[in-house]
Formats: sequence, C-alpha cells, structure tokens
Amino acid sequence: MKVTMIPDASALPDWRKSSYSENAEGACIEVSDGYPAGVPVRDSKNPHGPAVIFEPTAWSSFLAAVKGGGFAA
Repeated sequence: MKVTMIPDASALPDWRKSSYSENAEGACIEVSDGYPAGVPVRDSKNPHGPAVIFEPTAWSSFLAAVKGGGFAA
C-alpha cells in the first residue's frame, strides 16, 4: 500500500468527524469527502497537521473491519 500525506490538512474542504468517534473527547478522526486520489484522514485535535490519504480499496477494507468488530475497543 502506498502512503500519501498532505502536510497541512486544513487545505482540504469538507472535513467531517467519524460516526464511530461518538463523543469521545480527544480520540476522534475526521475524513474529507470528494478527494480524487483517495480518502484523507486527520486527527481532529490537529486540523492544521498532516492528513494521511488512504487508497479507496484500503479504506473500504478498513471500514469493513471496523463495522465487523475487527478492532477491540
């Protein structure tokens, strides 16, 4: 898997908090929709920090694992 990063994630529009983050203070990720190269993900506590860009197939696999209970809380 190729890892791509954006140094300042605030340059991308339309960030939203993950629905799986619930109200966990300080333990949230955000994703940005509509980015053509993949799915940008950033730490909500650091909006001007970097974002990691996941390839669409890798992101789909990750979401399926989360929804299937593949990660312990």
